[in-house]
Amino acid sequence: MSNDVEITAQIVAEHGLNQQEYDTFCQQLGRTPNLTELGICSVMWSEHCSYKSSRIHLAKFPTTGKKVICGPGENAGVIDIGDGDAVIFKMESHNHPSFIEPYQGAATGVGGIMRDVFTMGARPIALLNALRFGEPEHHKTRSLVAGVVAGIGGYGNCVGVPTVGGEVNFDAGYNGNILVNAMCVGLAKADSIFYSAAKGVGNSILYVGARTGRDGIHGATMASAEFDDDAEEKRPTVQVGDPFTEKRLIEACLELMATGNIIAIQDMGAAGLTSSSIEMADKGGVGIELDLDRVPQRETGMSAYEMMLSESQERMLIVLKPGTEDSSRRIFTKWELDVDVIGKTTDTGNLTLQHHGETVCDMPIAPLSDLAPKYDRPWVKTAKAPHLDAGSLPQRDAIDVLCRLMSAPDMASKRWVWEQYDRHVMGDTLMASASGSDAAIVRVRQTDKALAISSDCTPRYVKADPYRGGKQAVAESWRNLIASGAKPIAITDCLNFGNPERPEIMGQLVQAIEGMSKACKKLSYPVVSGNVSLYNETKGSAIPPTPTVGGVGIIKDISTAMGFASAKEGDMLILVGDTKGWLGSSIYAREIENLSGHKPPPVSLSSELQNGKFVRKANKKSLLRAVHDLSDGGLACAAADMAIASNVGVVLEPHSVLSDHAWYFGEDQARYLLSIDAANYDKLQKLAIKKGVSVSYVGEVRGGDIRLGSSRINLSDLQNKWEQWFPKFMEKTDANASK
Repeated sequence: MSNDVEITAQIVAEHGLNQQEYDTFCQQLGRTPNLTELGICSVMWSEHCSYKSSRIHLAKFPTTGKKVICGPGENAGVIDIGDGDAVIFKMESHNHPSFIEPYQGAATGVGGIMRDVFTMGARPIALLNALRFGEPEHHKTRSLVAGVVAGIGGYGNCVGVPTVGGEVNFDAGYNGNILVNAMCVGLAKADSIFYSAAKGVGNSILYVGARTGRDGIHGATMASAEFDDDAEEKRPTVQVGDPFTEKRLIEACLELMATGNIIAIQDMGAAGLTSSSIEMADKGGVGIELDLDRVPQRETGMSAYEMMLSESQERMLIVLKPGTEDSSRRIFTKWELDVDVIGKTTDTGNLTLQHHGETVCDMPIAPLSDLAPKYDRPWVKTAKAPHLDAGSLPQRDAIDVLCRLMSAPDMASKRWVWEQYDRHVMGDTLMASASGSDAAIVRVRQTDKALAISSDCTPRYVKADPYRGGKQAVAESWRNLIASGAKPIAITDCLNFGNPERPEIMGQLVQAIEGMSKACKKLSYPVVSGNVSLYNETKGSAIPPTPTVGGVGIIKDISTAMGFASAKEGDMLILVGDTKGWLGSSIYAREIENLSGHKPPPVSLSSELQNGKFVRKANKKSLLRAVHDLSDGGLACAAADMAIASNVGVVLEPHSVLSDHAWYFGEDQARYLLSIDAANYDKLQKLAIKKGVSVSYVGEVRGGDIRLGSSRINLSDLQNKWEQWFPKFMEKTDANASK
């Protein structure tokens, strides 16, 4: 399509802009845009890039703290972990691309989130991913699982960064729109953080990395719209990744950073060359001029429109200090990467593009960034969920229930998944979250410190009560870090919701943010980075609201790292926290009674804070052998996890008042299961009394069975049930999976 084509209402609509937005853009521009300018505006004003439906609500998050070096607004968040070390981390979504083309969608999600981290000066040391698929019986689910997992493993393994944790859930609500949320954590020196503000006039702009092709054009726009029957036709908007180029790019960028040549650096993520150049110029208060003839291209005859909107992977944009062009170029040439000076910063405040000797774009940058639409969309509160009376549910055999829960899709072993990931490359993974810890634990090399990292969300809670579910997502993240022996520091998030133009969906987003914000403030657990992914729905059917929380904490002494795989014969099992037997929106209610949508468990942030501090103190005093937080499946499932991971049986006592299903499987919050040497019981009790914390003896570690009251099962039999679901599911034919 020619750059001089007449801009019609249909073309505007195809670019994802409504008429009011287009009219506003024309007013700010002072004329009608050409096609390239329209394309640039469309991606910059897309939901994915501008956060136009969420910006006013994201401002409710606490984003500062004693350990925060850089909060939201840069490529990733930065926290101080002492001794001159900093951690840089972020989580982002790659949902739409992964549904359309699962392998490349997931792979490029991993590559993109790594670039967000190393562009700020960090070496990536850990990857996590939170995956939500449709119901196992759906005809697409098995192939989507296979493609996404292969994409994550294929990219991360080749780059040489360990994938150490995450989540895998199944729900019919994701049948038409899966979620792939990728998180990366990197290490840097606190005095060597790199930012993206392109300050100064006349400085050279260096393009480095892979060549630009036609893949991913309009990827940001596609990610800002709901699916319809034509979703499969959007494959050309999915990017194609090359992990070996990414590895070279990491090493080359880190080498350049050591030279002091860089003024600003930005990866080319969503909206590619457009967003990277505009964001750098806007933050630096300068204009930018690019000669598109100098952009390395892998396809012939590319137009300015295609080059500016391409989302080809493994590319970076760098503003250099004067006189450093040749030395910088040599570094990237050595690493066999394409490199060229493609422009300069100016004092015009405009984005100016030259192509084949013509000016194909010349427009002010401010309307594309600062003046982008910001909506306060109408929203309604989610209707109050009914209360589920645990006493109204029938009595069932506790061991039978335990077996059914532990072999249910959400609870079953994910060994089939994580065995495809290299969890120990780089040699610093102390514990992956799949191998006996509530959080992944990664050593900070050449120190006695380690990082604890987790990913958490319970979408069924958020759907029933977005405010309470938002609080719980943050609280569970905090608990998982505590249980691993860490002090929680900060979070990143990925807010996955449906169409914000529907008041009920916008209400889910607003209430979840308010719940999350409340928890972050109470727990001194600020948000330092994140991503909002909206329009996750197909033909008007939205996903369950899924605000995923990625938490990072510090373990100052590796010897105090904790997990739940170290319980020993003769240990006492101690429950921290109060139990009311809450079954509303529990996995018990869903899997055993086929019930959903009831009030999720209350979240007492005071109890979370008090109980978490108690567990950390007990760990510091060396009173604990193993720790597991209680979440899905309650006490019995936590004890089963501990038994399987520790390879020893456990005995749980029945409750004197609560029914078995409420006691064993209730999902009351702010609770931990401790395995302790019996000799430490008195010391633990005294500490609990001093801290005002409720602790109770609930059983012991003994034998080779799991015993719930008078009912029992051999540990190896339960483990087999737990291990077998996933591989059996993946062995099914597509025909069988659709029945």
